[in-house]
Amino acid sequence: MTLSTAQLRSIPKVELHRHLDCSMRWSTVTEIAKTLKMDLSSHPVHHRKDFLVMDPMVNLEAVLKKFLNTQKILSSEEILTRLAYEASEDAYNENTVMVEFRYAPSFILDGHSNLSFEKILSAFQKGLDMAEEKLGISTGLIGILQRIKPLNEATKIMDQFCEHKSSFVGVDLADNEEGFDPLPFAPLFQKAKKQGLHITIHSGESPNVQAGQWILDSINHLGAQRIGHGIQSIHHPKVIQTLIDQNITLEICPYSNWLTQAFPTFESHPIKNLFNQNVPITLGADDPGVFTSSLTDDYEIAHRVHGFTVDDFKKVNQTAFKASFLPEAKKKKWESLFL
Repeated sequence: MTLSTAQLRSIPKVELHRHLDCSMRWSTVTEIAKTLKMDLSSHPVHHRKDFLVMDPMVNLEAVLKKFLNTQKILSSEEILTRLAYEASEDAYNENTVMVEFRYAPSFILDGHSNLSFEKILSAFQKGLDMAEEKLGISTGLIGILQRIKPLNEATKIMDQFCEHKSSFVGVDLADNEEGFDPLPFAPLFQKAKKQGLHITIHSGESPNVQAGQWILDSINHLGAQRIGHGIQSIHHPKVIQTLIDQNITLEICPYSNWLTQAFPTFESHPIKNLFNQNVPITLGADDPGVFTSSLTDDYEIAHRVHGFTVDDFKKVNQTAFKASFLPEAKKKKWESLFL
């Protein structure tokens, strides 16, 4: 049975992998860019190319560089609150009832001296609280360390995550893996774990011969309970077995993986292979603002290209529900949908 886009959108969803700082609506981007009098291309097509990733890029690093124009827009508390509310509303409109948003304070702070760690957190929390009250959606925040930043800067940010641990459901390590081994960050994540914070690590996204070892190091030394992407595990039987044995959930984003050329085509993506091997997997939209995409696009790929059925999607969302870092009080509200 082929499901329509509307039917895919209507499936109750739990989303664990969405970057809040790259989830701004295009209409909001253009409005704020004009307000800020940013120096942009005058032609609408070029204007979109200034901000958006609409076609496959050379690699992950090329995509990450594209995020920098969007970063310039994240310039005030009011903008951040609006972003958090609208991103929650967009998720709600896809029947996502639980969503974990993640963001990197260091990414937002660059060039924005009027902001601080506390101001960013407060602004985002205000928007999420508004969404929870108005829409009934359940949300949570994951704090990201950028692996491309100096270790001393990452240490300061992790200290702030721990200081404000009641505001976060987990912590993450993200950005380009090429040349940035996860092991130096292990003490920081061990500290977070002792503080009671959950851990997910971006790892094994880009095609690299070291991808399998990076995933294992993220699990064994950084304490990852979930892996962001992790799709290169398909080439490493030992990693596959570790994911299964330790019940480590992969947060998979097929549309994003195609844009970053983690896999060259939708057909070559290993999502169904991983699912069939009983690796715990979930579906996420990653950066829907910059990628002009939605979570439904990822469901479309899983369904139309890889044959995922309604029952398969139920299993995927049950996995996401169980693997979610949201507090039990927030999860209990949705137990009847996923257990």
